[in-house]
Amino acid sequence: MVAPPVAPPLPSQSPSGTPLPLALQPSDSQIVVLYVLIAFAVVIAGFWNVPGVRNCINPLKLFTIGWHELCHIIAAVLSGGRILKITIDPMAGGATLVEGGRPGFILSSGYIGSTLLGSLFVLAGWDTLVAKVMSFVLAIGLLMPLALVRDKLTILLTIVYEALLIGFWFVDHAEALRWYCLFIGVMNGLFVIWDVADDRFFQKTNDSDATQFALLFPKTSPHHWALFWIVFQLGVLAAFSVLGIMTFKLSDAEMNAQAASFLPT
Repeated sequence: MVAPPVAPPLPSQSPSGTPLPLALQPSDSQIVVLYVLIAFAVVIAGFWNVPGVRNCINPLKLFTIGWHELCHIIAAVLSGGRILKITIDPMAGGATLVEGGRPGFILSSGYIGSTLLGSLFVLAGWDTLVAKVMSFVLAIGLLMPLALVRDKLTILLTIVYEALLIGFWFVDHAEALRWYCLFIGVMNGLFVIWDVADDRFFQKTNDSDATQFALLFPKTSPHHWALFWIVFQLGVLAAFSVLGIMTFKLSDAEMNAQAASFLPT
């Protein structure tokens, strides 16, 4: 008696029952990145909001806040505004006082800029070569806010984070850079959540942009503006995660070989 042929395995299916396109099927290592991304969001929420502990990430907060304010500055200059004052502080938050320009465009640029930079760093979490490139952005970005900050603890911690960045180049073929960049990506990509949390729980000196939007457009409350921007950032973060799954399909060995072509360690 001849045994019937074994049926080939069924392709992965979406909850609706239709097969997922091959490009959208994450590998085991890509699934790990998704889990780590979610874990980082929880960790950052704790570090950002727990008194005392939140001081440990001051340099990373300054990088995040500094980029956010730089986007406001660029938008102000492009729209014909004049910069009157810039404040960057890990506890008080950031503020850019502008005269003239287009207020709506200037105000929107902060959250949009944070989202886009965060998304690029999130992409670096999927590929070591991208992480190597983005590490230069981080290395410079960590130093720039020190032009406005003189806190000794923050300066010391900045040196520590810069040393970690350099050291991670030599850990497991620079793969450790992926997780460093992913952490930074989540911090920037979800900045509106940390910004609103500072506003609500710590009554920081400088209002969140959600509050500023409510002042600029009084018919909509700060809570609604916060919800809008949170949904926007989550949507963009999800879109770039899908892009990472679709684009970076190399195995770990292939990724290491590719990354070794750029400043090998």
